[in-house]
Amino acid sequence: MLRDRRWGLAFFAGLAHRWLREEAGGPGGPHPGMAVSPSSTIVVLTGAGISAESGLPTFRDANGLWHGHRVEEVATPEAFARNPALVHEFYNMRRAALKTVGPNAAHEAIARLQREHPGEVVLITQNVDDLHERGGSPGAIHMHGELRKVRCGWCHMDEAWESDLSTETVCRVCHRKGRMRPDIVWFGEMPYHMDEIQRALMRADVFVAVGTSGQVYPAAGFVALAREAGARTIEVNVDATLASAAFGEHRVGPATVEVPRLVEEILRGAAD
Repeated sequence: MLRDRRWGLAFFAGLAHRWLREEAGGPGGPHPGMAVSPSSTIVVLTGAGISAESGLPTFRDANGLWHGHRVEEVATPEAFARNPALVHEFYNMRRAALKTVGPNAAHEAIARLQREHPGEVVLITQNVDDLHERGGSPGAIHMHGELRKVRCGWCHMDEAWESDLSTETVCRVCHRKGRMRPDIVWFGEMPYHMDEIQRALMRADVFVAVGTSGQVYPAAGFVALAREAGARTIEVNVDATLASAAFGEHRVGPATVEVPRLVEEILRGAAD
């Protein structure tokens, strides 16, 4: 099983590298009109850029540190085993910060696309916040987990969670403490729902990536798999990324501007 999953990650990476070598295109230039079939399948991938426009803090200073710690030191299974109190403090702060921000126009536009497009719309997010849900999305695949969920390391129960976690938090199912953790995919762990994501990409007619860095695999390889399946590929970002050359079209600018514009074009094109 683990070997199969590692093969899957290598497969995504290999496809992406091939497209980056073969494609000479880049951001900029005019983009064609969005003639989209009403029955088309649209897959949308969102990254940190869309949440950043809501003002969601990253808790990193100019050197990429949090209280003198690299984020990798508070976001790995090894870090949790070594210093669970520190890891809980980090995620308690992040969970509390969600209450200070709300969804923006890009989140709401994607929710509108999910509601109004006659065909299938699959939303995949690398983000662990709940801004898509609060923006009205009827469903999102959280491949890196969710801040407002917890998981028990003893019995593997998971459930919604709003308050702080600590080493003294008791699992309501197995009644043991010490291994309750945020339901987050940490560095070195396998992202969630990879089989479901791969199936969606293989049937995509349109693939849109919003606010992604193009650096983190396996998500950085999704565009390659979508193109292999024949999908039209569109990148929405404030600047070029390492994966930009793999996309056929580019919308350069803030997600809060470009995503509502793109959604309007898609829905109008599907209605014509």
